Amino acid sequence: MKIQTIEYYFREVILSMIRNRWMTFASIGTVAVSLFVLGVFLILVMNMNKMASSLESQVQISVYINDNLPEQGRKEIERMTRDMKSVTEVKYVPREEALKILRERLGENKKILDALGESNPLPNSFLVTVKSADDVKKTATLIADLYGVEEVKYGQDVATNLFELTHLIRFFGLILMGLLLFATVFIISNTIRLTVFARRKEIAIMKYVGATDWFIRWPFILEGVGLGLIGGSVSALALRSFYSAMVEKIYESLAFFPMVEQYPFMNYLTIVLIVAGILIGILGSTVSLKRFMEV
Repeated sequence: MKIQTIEYYFREVILSMIRNRWMTFASIGTVAVSLFVLGVFLILVMNMNKMASSLESQVQISVYINDNLPEQGRKEIERMTRDMKSVTEVKYVPREEALKILRERLGENKKILDALGESNPLPNSFLVTVKSADDVKKTATLIADLYGVEEVKYGQDVATNLFELTHLIRFFGLILMGLLLFATVFIISNTIRLTVFARRKEIAIMKYVGATDWFIRWPFILEGVGLGLIGGSVSALALRSFYSAMVEKIYESLAFFPMVEQYPFMNYLTIVLIVAGILIGILGSTVSLKRFMEV
């Protein structure tokens, strides 16, 4: 491609944007707003997924062992539990430590335990952490069959409801994000189509005088790239400010709330939005030109 031709393309892009400045502004605004909404929803989905994963990882299996079980038996249960492929951690909690933890949880109401005197009704136990939330029920069943295990608990009803909720969050999050992406492409394609429609007579004249299809297409495609690049950059900058303010606000009151780290997440999201803007601009220009190239 000749340098003069490239200069012509970029000159046409700049002149077109200036000539149709209101349409250009509308196109950039549509790209920016659409990608901003898409980015906000992506941030929400990612953080809901982070929260869901955090909640799932906190589900533990409580294994209560027989009070009369000798030390060797306790160690055997611990060894066999650690050897299970689904288990990541096994923590032994002696009855004395369990009582201490209970007192701390009761807080101001810990005085109700004074009636127990020196006795301790709590059994020795293990806290078992598994690799995946889906492994909880199966692992609990296996541990319950071990000799010396009195009872196994993992909050069956709570855990089941939690797992169903996290799966729904992920499933519907992906569906809604896909629908929003489709809507964004549709809106931007139609916005760019208006720009092409305003110049339909110019395209027809160029076709009649012998201009090739690609000679006509390139200025519009580059214009779409420019609109997408600017719109994507604007939405990325706005999202960076938005997420920074959101994280700061949430951490003021909920310091330990599980959120996706700003960096490198926002860097990746910035690249995704800019690339998405460019691709949508190209797609919108290509789809919009198809009809008007048939002269």
